[in-house]
Parts: sequence; C-alpha cells; structure tokens
Amino acid sequence: MQEAIRFLSNVFDIPRAVAIKLFGSFLVILLLWFIRFLVLRIVRRRTDSPIIHYKWKKNSVYAAVLLGILIIGRIWFEAFQSLATFFGLLSAGLAVALRDPITDLAAWLFIIWRKPFEIGDRIEIGANRGDVIDQRVFKFTINEIGKWVDADQSTGRIIHVPNHQVFANPVINYNSRQFRFIWHEIPVLITFESDWKTAKSLLLDIAQNRCNEVVKEAERQLRLASREFMIHYSVLTPTVYTDVQDSGVRLTLRYLTDPRKRRGMQETIWEDILTAFNKHDTIDLAYPTTRMYQNWREGKPGTKPPES
Repeated sequence: MQEAIRFLSNVFDIPRAVAIKLFGSFLVILLLWFIRFLVLRIVRRRTDSPIIHYKWKKNSVYAAVLLGILIIGRIWFEAFQSLATFFGLLSAGLAVALRDPITDLAAWLFIIWRKPFEIGDRIEIGANRGDVIDQRVFKFTINEIGKWVDADQSTGRIIHVPNHQVFANPVINYNSRQFRFIWHEIPVLITFESDWKTAKSLLLDIAQNRCNEVVKEAERQLRLASREFMIHYSVLTPTVYTDVQDSGVRLTLRYLTDPRKRRGMQETIWEDILTAFNKHDTIDLAYPTTRMYQNWREGKPGTKPPES
C-alpha cells in the first residue's frame, strides 16, 4: 500500500496526502464494485426471472453510487465530520446549480417509493402512451403505443420521459400491480327488423365464454386492491347494453380484458359474433343507409293514417 501511494505521488507529482486520498477512493470503488458483483451473482443463481435480475442490477448501482459518495466524500472532506453539515452544503449548492436534475431526482424517489408504475406497466403520461421498459435516476423510458397504430399496439418508437413529468401530469396506469385489467366495449349495430333479443343473448353467451377466466382473476385482484384503494365494482361479468341509433339497434358488449390482449380478444369475439349471426336468418348487421319509409305500408296498424 505504501508503495502504491509513493508511486502515485511520484508519477503525478502530487502531495502524499492527496495520493493517500486517491488511493483510498480507488479502494472504495473497487470494494463496492466487488460487492455488487457478488450480490448479482447470488441473485442469478437464486432465480431465472429477467425482471428480478433487472431490478437488482439497477438498484445495486444506485446503492453503490450512494455509498460511494458518502464514503469518498468523508475521505476528501475531512473537515465535514458532521453528515448533516456535509449534506446541507451539498444540497444547497446542487439546488441552485441543478434545478431540473434535482427535480428529476426527487421524482425518481417518488416513483421508487409510491410506485405509480413499475417496469412492464402500460401507462399514459401527458401526450405519451406506452410500456415502461426502463427506469433511471433522471428519466424513464417507454415503448410507445397507439398514435397511428390501432388498438394500443406498439409503434416501435422509444420515448425518454424526464422523471419530473410525474409531478406535472397525471399518470394513467393501464395495468397497475393492484388491478391489471381494463374495461373494453364493442358496439354491434343490427337492423331495426332484426331479432335484437336473440342477438343480445348471443353476445352475452360469447363474452361469458371468452372472459370466464379473466373474471375469476379480476375478482381475486379486486379483493387485494380494495385493501389499498377505494375500488369497487358491483359486476365484473360481461354486460350487453341496448341503445337505438339512426341506422338500427346498437348492442354494446362490455367486458374485462388484459390491456395487452385487447386487440386479440376483440378479434376473437368479433369472429364469434359473425359466426353466430350467420346462423340466424333473423339477425342482420346494420350500416348507415338512406331509405324511404312509407307509413301506410310499413307502419304498425295503430299508426297508419286513416284511409281517405
């Protein structure tokens, strides 16, 4: 050790006291790196989960950097024996010089503590929507969805969002850890002449058949989520609502689905609907049309004009 200190002092032509601090700082960095290496190796042996590996890799970096700042700071600033004094001076200087990065850091602490979203969650913040694929001290990264692509599928673009945006904009989480499902609706328009009661029954049967497992999992998650938030749904099973439009009777099918499976589930249900309706001659899909209506021919007997 003495030889290394003497070598640094001679090569860089610096005082011995400075060489000692440089050598001590190097040892601290080396020790922290070695400890982090051992921790990550143990984690890799204990689990094969890539999500757990990612979180340990990220969090170990933050812990190592924080410890390194504390220890190396004490080595170089021996006059600041009080940590309160050291942090007070440090934070005051940083707050003046680095306002935006400090806000990002505060927002990062908020994200880590309150967890408005985690890696893998689908969120919307401001004008941006996407899946969270990375979290860092000053920013988080999302894989964009939507825009010119239908049904919330990926556009392929990566968006880097400053952490302070969580303070400036509402954070909408599509599948938070408390409740990982969203409601989706499919409007089905049939003609006025169609047997709407049979059509409604068919839609309900299709949705119940496709969403049975989703409902069971949603009920379990809802019980857990209600312990933390005031979340309450009286009905989680699929529902069909009836409405009248200009071109026919609209039956709106409402059901729970995984946000990432929304388009696939919609396609499956529509294929079932088309197959089922094709088997019934009394049901026709409607579309915007212009028609001539003659009340004296088509109207109900009680609504026809009196014969002249």
